[in-house]
Amino acid sequence: MTPEIRIRWIAKPLVFALCLGPLAWLLWQVFTLGLTPAGGLGANPIEAINRFLGDWALRFLLVTLAISPLSGVIGRPTPIRFRRMLGLFAFAYATLHISSYVGFDQRFDWGDIWGDIVKRNYITVGMATFLMLVPLAATSTKGMVRRLGGARWLKLHRLVYVAGITGVFHFTMMIKADLREPMAYAAVLALLLGYRVVRRKGRRRRTRKAPSG
Repeated sequence: MTPEIRIRWIAKPLVFALCLGPLAWLLWQVFTLGLTPAGGLGANPIEAINRFLGDWALRFLLVTLAISPLSGVIGRPTPIRFRRMLGLFAFAYATLHISSYVGFDQRFDWGDIWGDIVKRNYITVGMATFLMLVPLAATSTKGMVRRLGGARWLKLHRLVYVAGITGVFHFTMMIKADLREPMAYAAVLALLLGYRVVRRKGRRRRTRKAPSG
């Protein structure tokens, strides 16, 4: 069995199962322990569910952004094989986060939802982040890469960097007291984006130094 086939038949299903782990744990909490304050999700279980899903959406987004730097550091393209899956899981958890807010928290009261989007800055930023993820998820297939063309596809998918920034900003705005966790996310994001800036500058420097032939 070649390494590529081994990755396809072993590693990818394993990563897929691990990505489902947080959702499985949440569902177990809900259906086994219930939504009462004694159920394990705290005094406000609806808010706990919403935040849990949002936290994991942001984590998966950061993990997706970490794939290219990881591949560059280890000198192997293997992590790239998981990037699309991880990106789609980031979108899936973000969709569940939005759905939880709309359905459980606001009970589909579109007037109140719109009022929240307009009045609460962190919700405005959160919704903007989600809207940026929609075209990224919709164009994640190989067919869409061919339809858009490589250059246009790459240009569109640079939105993921903006989504990472606004996602961390959304989380930071939501936290009112202990900022250690959002600051940790911000530090990770700064490291991942900084790596890309340094790598791009290095490529430009090598291009300028390359002999013209």
